[in-house]
Amino acid sequence: MSPVTQQLSQDARTRIDREVAKYPPDQKQSAVMAALAIAQEEQGHLSNDVMNEVAGVLGMPAVAVYEVASFYSMYDLAPIGRHKLCVCTNLPCALSGANEAADHLRKTLGIGFGETTADGRITLKEGECFGACGDAPVILRNNREMLTGMTPSKIDALLAELAK
Repeated sequence: MSPVTQQLSQDARTRIDREVAKYPPDQKQSAVMAALAIAQEEQGHLSNDVMNEVAGVLGMPAVAVYEVASFYSMYDLAPIGRHKLCVCTNLPCALSGANEAADHLRKTLGIGFGETTADGRITLKEGECFGACGDAPVILRNNREMLTGMTPSKIDALLAELAK
């Protein structure tokens, strides 16, 4: 196995160390989600090299880091657009119009889940349960802002805002 080259800045490593310090020394791998979020925030997405580095910092097998990064929709394993829209399509949301909202987004943007618009502006992803079933359809914007009750007109207003 070749040595891991450092991808993360000292600032990112310091932030990861602060997360690791929240756990007992023999449980530092518990900081994996926070470490991946910090790495993605800095790098834009999680390349294999970055995930290998996170694995090294946390003292865990790289495959365990890959498993976490590939399971959760908040992590991006490839470059994405300037804006990421993640639609919850879990059953309760689907029963409350999420499939229609997703169809409207795909048709309007001309892309499918896991794709980015040609101008690099928007990446569309599918997600599982954001914990807001009563407010469906739900879209998570850039992993930070939860948009609820997303009707076609609200989606159109959002897309117009993102076009600015």
